[in-house]
Amino acid sequence: MKKYLYLLLVTFAFTACKKNNSTEIEPVDLNIKINYSLATSTYTLPLNIAKLKITNIETRTVQEFTANDKGVILISKLAPGFYDIDASANFSANEYSTITGTVTEKAVTFNASLKNKQITVGFSETINLNLIAGSVGDWVIKQIYFAGSDRVNGALYRDQFIEFYNNSDKTLYADSLYFAETTGLITKSTSGSYNLLPSGQLDWSKSQNMPANIDANNDFVYARAFLMIPGNGKQHPVEPGKSIVVAQTAINHKSPFTGADGKAITVLDPGLTVDLSKADFEAYYAPFLSKPLASDIDNASVPNLEVLSYFGTDMIFDNPGRYGYVLVKVDGTQKPKDWPQYNYPTKATPSSTAGKYYQIPAKWIIDAVEVQPNEATDRIPKKFGATLDAGFTFVPLGSYTSQSVIRKTEKTINGRIILKDTNNSTEDFDYFNVANPRGFK
Repeated sequence: MKKYLYLLLVTFAFTACKKNNSTEIEPVDLNIKINYSLATSTYTLPLNIAKLKITNIETRTVQEFTANDKGVILISKLAPGFYDIDASANFSANEYSTITGTVTEKAVTFNASLKNKQITVGFSETINLNLIAGSVGDWVIKQIYFAGSDRVNGALYRDQFIEFYNNSDKTLYADSLYFAETTGLITKSTSGSYNLLPSGQLDWSKSQNMPANIDANNDFVYARAFLMIPGNGKQHPVEPGKSIVVAQTAINHKSPFTGADGKAITVLDPGLTVDLSKADFEAYYAPFLSKPLASDIDNASVPNLEVLSYFGTDMIFDNPGRYGYVLVKVDGTQKPKDWPQYNYPTKATPSSTAGKYYQIPAKWIIDAVEVQPNEATDRIPKKFGATLDAGFTFVPLGSYTSQSVIRKTEKTINGRIILKDTNNSTEDFDYFNVANPRGFK
């Protein structure tokens, strides 16, 4: 009996081991090829300076590599899963000018990005990444506080703000600086109602009355809200290394205040919110609404933004983080207020009262930041291409957490902080646990 039982146990153990071995997930050898997307073939840029970062979305594990002379990278024994893959190549102004013969005073960065790429068992194809040069401007979006603070103990969404920074070495003027919260497909469950690109994002070329002779998806973005900083051209100087804060409502949200309806508005925990009483500009939507928010107070000492288009009852940013943000600067040939507006590219013909969205030419965008939800499963197809923002940023804890995204400090020259700007928000941004107007990370 004991002998029979012993043989049974050995047989079971052997079978169990065999079964475990047969279901073991085999790692993958991943091949990546990097190239430059260039408008001319009169010069060649080196590939062995290209850097690659691959991030496992589930584990947040990051691996970094450098391409060889042919732009090839072999990643051995990569665990199957979903990955964000980011590549970049950076040239100093002198390096780029010497190689290309094109004189530039600023560093040039090329980016490529592939988000949420599934690498399966047996994956054998080569992933090709085309590095694209993005524009780097004097103005950058420094901080976006879109998450808002706790719904019970904080200020909900009324303490949101966005901050713009002079990243140059000269005084700039904020007068007629436009910014927009850009829209696109934000809910996967509604995707069946729209005409979509292969990426899963909206196909704006299918919008009603969209001209056929333009690249509606790559040469433009579309604004849910479009606002402008007023001024006569020299009214709002911003020194190098300084910023301007644009508040939804320019008050101290830590302290009680009286709302437009005469009732007190307060927070239970002032440490969860921010003081925006010294903001440079604020949004004030009450004149456009039949029933304004009680919290939308007009601070007479803070100039109001000029509102070209708006969404909702105030400058309320989407707190899950499903939209994008762009800074726009035009020359005297442009009148953004007269730019065309288009409906969402719905499969059904839009009604006469359906919303329309400003079409903003990418050529006038001087900075762009795409944000996404904190959970990978909630993320939506990217709205911006690599020329605007090769990556995205997010707040780790999500909505109503007091967190903001903040651009990283790259270096300090003679006391002036220069912020990182590679046109890849995945690389350029960090976060504050509590939003901090004019703070640095």
